[in-house]
Amino acid sequence: MKRSKNAEPGGPLGEFEQLVLLATLQQRDGARAREIRARIEASAGRSVSRGALYATLDRLVEKDLLNWELEESTPARGGLASRRFLVTERGLQALRRSVGAVMTLSRGLERLLGEA
Repeated sequence: MKRSKNAEPGGPLGEFEQLVLLATLQQRDGARAREIRARIEASAGRSVSRGALYATLDRLVEKDLLNWELEESTPARGGLASRRFLVTERGLQALRRSVGAVMTLSRGLERLLGEA
């Protein structure tokens, strides 16, 4: 499992970082980039470029919010190995803070914001 050695102390998560971490968490045993991308596009209704996704995945690994494991290659994938991303404990803590702040700030605004 790859781990970052230069992790920065956690600041607030950006919106896209939150979406990537949440989409990764939804895949209980870790997620490949294409699964993360598909989940965000389906759930958030927004287009995700490969470049933006991979830059964000790399940044989250650098911040020690994600780790990845290399899966073995398969003939179905043309012999190419794949990275499976997993949310770290630090990533889970950052998500808890971020989601908690949004929930706290949106309390009492249900009528204005409408149902999700």
